Amino acid sequence: MGYDDYIEKKVEVVSNPCDEVGFIHPSQFVMLNEEAGGPLPSSVGTMLQSEDRVLGSRVSKVNPSETVFWCRDHKLGISTQVLLPLYNVAKQTFMAALERYKIHSNLSVKKDESGSDNMSSWYASSLDVLESEVMKHSRALLLLSCDFGTVWNSSRRLRSPPSAVVAPAAQQQRQSLSRRKPSSSSSNSTVISGPTRIVYREALNESSESDLNLPFWQLEGTPTLPAFGCLGKYARGQSLLLNKLETCPFNSIPDFQILEQPPASSLPRTKENNLVPVRRPDKGGTHSIQSPKLLVNHFPVMFNAKTTIIHYYIDIKEEVPSKNRSAKIQKSHLRMIKDKLFSDDPSQFPLSSTAYDGDKNIFSAVELPTEKFKVKFSDGEGMKCVSYIVTIKEVKKLRFGKLKDYLSGEIMSIPRDILQGMDLVTKENPSRERIPVGRSFYPTTSNKDDDLDGGVTASKGFQHSLKPTSQGLALCLDYSVLAFHKRLPVIDFLKEHVWGFKQVNDMRRLRRDVINALTGLKVRVTHRVTNQKYIIVGLTDQNTRNISFDVEDREEKAPPKRVSLVEYFREKYNKEIKHKDIPCLDLGKNNRINYVPMEFCILVEGQRFPREHLSRDGTILLKNMSLVPPKDRMNTICEMVQADDGPCGGNIAQNFGIQVNKNMTKVEGRVIGPPQLKFGASNGKVNVVRVDKEKCQWNLVGKSVVDGKPVKRWALLDFSSSDRFKLDHGKFVLNLTNRCQKLGIHIEHPLVYRPTDMRQLSDITRLRSLLESVISEANGRCQGRLQIIVCVMTRIDPGYKYLKWLSETQIGIITQCCLFNHANNANDRYFANLALKINAKLGGSNVELIEPLPRFEGEGHVMFVGADVNHPGARNSTCPSIAAVVATVNWPAANRYAARVCPQYHRSEKILNFGTMCLELIQAYARINKVKPQRIVVFRDGVSEGQFDMVLNEELFDLKKAIYEEHYRPTITLVVAQKRHQTRLFPEKMKDGGSTGNVPPGTVVDKKITHPFEFDFYLCSHYGSLGTSKPTHYYVLWDEHNFTSDQLQKLIYDLCFTFARCTKPVSLVPPVYYADLVAYRGRMFQEVMMEVSPVSVSSSSSSSATSTSSLSVSSFDDKFYKLHRDLENIMFFV
Repeated sequence: MGYDDYIEKKVEVVSNPCDEVGFIHPSQFVMLNEEAGGPLPSSVGTMLQSEDRVLGSRVSKVNPSETVFWCRDHKLGISTQVLLPLYNVAKQTFMAALERYKIHSNLSVKKDESGSDNMSSWYASSLDVLESEVMKHSRALLLLSCDFGTVWNSSRRLRSPPSAVVAPAAQQQRQSLSRRKPSSSSSNSTVISGPTRIVYREALNESSESDLNLPFWQLEGTPTLPAFGCLGKYARGQSLLLNKLETCPFNSIPDFQILEQPPASSLPRTKENNLVPVRRPDKGGTHSIQSPKLLVNHFPVMFNAKTTIIHYYIDIKEEVPSKNRSAKIQKSHLRMIKDKLFSDDPSQFPLSSTAYDGDKNIFSAVELPTEKFKVKFSDGEGMKCVSYIVTIKEVKKLRFGKLKDYLSGEIMSIPRDILQGMDLVTKENPSRERIPVGRSFYPTTSNKDDDLDGGVTASKGFQHSLKPTSQGLALCLDYSVLAFHKRLPVIDFLKEHVWGFKQVNDMRRLRRDVINALTGLKVRVTHRVTNQKYIIVGLTDQNTRNISFDVEDREEKAPPKRVSLVEYFREKYNKEIKHKDIPCLDLGKNNRINYVPMEFCILVEGQRFPREHLSRDGTILLKNMSLVPPKDRMNTICEMVQADDGPCGGNIAQNFGIQVNKNMTKVEGRVIGPPQLKFGASNGKVNVVRVDKEKCQWNLVGKSVVDGKPVKRWALLDFSSSDRFKLDHGKFVLNLTNRCQKLGIHIEHPLVYRPTDMRQLSDITRLRSLLESVISEANGRCQGRLQIIVCVMTRIDPGYKYLKWLSETQIGIITQCCLFNHANNANDRYFANLALKINAKLGGSNVELIEPLPRFEGEGHVMFVGADVNHPGARNSTCPSIAAVVATVNWPAANRYAARVCPQYHRSEKILNFGTMCLELIQAYARINKVKPQRIVVFRDGVSEGQFDMVLNEELFDLKKAIYEEHYRPTITLVVAQKRHQTRLFPEKMKDGGSTGNVPPGTVVDKKITHPFEFDFYLCSHYGSLGTSKPTHYYVLWDEHNFTSDQLQKLIYDLCFTFARCTKPVSLVPPVYYADLVAYRGRMFQEVMMEVSPVSVSSSSSSSATSTSSLSVSSFDDKFYKLHRDLENIMFFV
């Protein structure tokens, strides 16, 4: 019997009712049997001897035949050797039973609604059986998830010999995974938790009475096995009971529940998927053609290792919940209520020694009183005070020394709670002085020079974070620019923002535009003193002078009095309303009417303006403000670090014992030499090109592509024919064919030229008919299928996504789009770029490397994989995220890619079916090359450090599970590519910066600013012609190819030269770059689904709009994203 089968059978034993069940260290079974008053069965004795042999030799692999399950007199003792795998199987069994119960329950409901009595009774009886199964397995899961203290044996005669305290499996996991020091928590810190969240707690070596009461699981840390166990008890027909509950530390916990949060994939943690990122294989790379001195926007952070800060939980609620107000308190009010409590009693609550996240967490440099406090808070002048109950509880004391141990490599698991607390401390001062937006901070005032027109202004701020690096902890700060609504009176804002709105009399004519401009914005009122912010719901139907309402008599002696809004403001606030013939703003909430004249409302500062809604001029201005030259950006960053309202301003950080060196980090960079490139030549020979070392660019003059695919069957679809400016199609075809011929791409004249207009793009049914008509006409004129349709448009149009969805998922035809003004007036360079795209889409090869890729010289087939997830906009709460995976399908050129795209759960970063998509790509590779790749390098985009565990232990696990076969186990390397970070590199000397002042292409840094011991580096592979170059941060999570730093850095840099549509290296390794393009294409597909009825699309009938709510469900259906079989293995997305 296999190990897994053996464990599975034992779960049934735990599921069956027993009087008592306990978790026992193997060394205790002999004494346990003696205490029970009977001889040890010979079979158990044999197994126990085997266990002792395992313990003595410290062998980590436990054989089923050597595992003890002690059972006597309805008491079951479970060896800690098998506790973790037993829990994993129990959880799987429970989840499967629960899933069966849910499915059956839903079916039962449907049958009840249908009115079938016989079926309903049958479903009800079946449901009872399934319910009992769920209850049975839940008992086992609860039991295996909890720590009860070692209280099984009432006489307390169990002892743990010093030589056998630590279970071998626990030792192995502790050595290979965490290398943590023993926990110093007190013995009453037990929390109910599943083994996927437990941390090993080393037992004391001395055999004292107190040893047996020590809990062995805690809430946080690396999963391991306990040293010795504990016992719970449950009786038949009853829920789980605790033996000697009064001795257990959680008798004060009101709700008995499992706090474990299982991963999205619900994969149980096992030896195979409990991995940590690989360590750096060497001291960094050595190969270079230049070693410039660089400045990096990392500012060293000093702290005292002996300092201890305290993490508190804070909860703020109304003492008496109001029926007229929402139970949820605004974040701005939470901070004001907390500040009111602290300012009322500064001796107990020193404001400058605390950091607050605006929600539930406070970190303090001093001890705070932990109890409930009553705070009376008024929203403004004349407003009734509301009483709030503020509850403060201590969560944990955090010692900075633990972070120092991590930075020095003494422990392997990052203390995220300490890092979170210190990061919050550095954010506290700017949170009080600036406007926080996400992770960035912006000034409360704006400059006239930053005006973007239309009631919008740009604001220059910063974002920062703390990073563990080789030089220690560092504060990384970068400059940031964002568009905001101006802080203006509402009427003034409308005059600036709404086109045609010159005076208030325009309100009626432009009512719809006014509603669109104002709805959802926050305002403050000026007719009374208040801190309250209101959200504009809309406009009143009546003008101000016509609005009236009933006012209740406060003493309830007189009946309600009907008053007009104009009279009310005159009598109540002594305000005369000037604009009586326009609507009021509707600021109502929770069905409460609140009408306020526009003239008494002003927009709240700090409201973001969507970038996509900016005018053309505003977009250009904002872009120019973002593209700051390196020298100016460096000076701005230094000013922000030193500013009084910055992360180092005030005295908050100093009160926590944190000091920041305000000088940038100096580091030596290395410039990797560019590779030699291969092109074709007119004489059929290979053309070797050595690129310019400063810009690493090349031109195509006198060069041909390596493999030009003949374009014999193509069509030209002209959407500009009915507009005033038309395409000169004869000239366009001539220029395109001439440039293709020069590049070695044979192209015939188009089989079909079809003039039409842009209106065809707006109707998906007519567009489909148009495409099918063009294809049918072309196919009738020649043998073979049409290869590509070139589409010329007059402007960028929303119908572009309809065209791409139809052609790439429904019809299966490649399209290449271009704008008519470019087509008519373009130069040779434009047509060369157009030819490169067409050749890549048809399966040609534009450029290749002369030398083999590093580390894979002369070896078998290698496949490079890129993966990314595209998320919906910030305000979207229903649409799916879109996952895309691409992979190379040729070797050794490795420059042609196939793609797969699939919808995911909303804003979920994990690629749910990553393994399945990769398996399809491997199968495509095998069909094309007649062999499967023996080596796979995966590049993953879009994940932060906090998601590394998910990628490593869920997505990688998914991949291996999907592709591994008995005779096929390719080696895998997994690398994360990060662009969303704040690290910037600046040349220390002007001569090292080139003409733009940026670091040269190929600049790599893998010392000082990188991780203390894990394998990562920064690579700037592109030439920065505008603004300040941003390097890509590559982080190796898993490596079965044993890359050195030099090999992997050179491999990635060389791949950046193979991007199909450029004549220069790109900033991101091509597999990831292509995955970004495909994921964005999938987002287009999803937008089509949200706009067009699926029924009408599939039936080719007239299109009709449907509601967002109904289509948000259908947009998860992956059949709408399924690429046409003729396109899924070619580069349609270039």
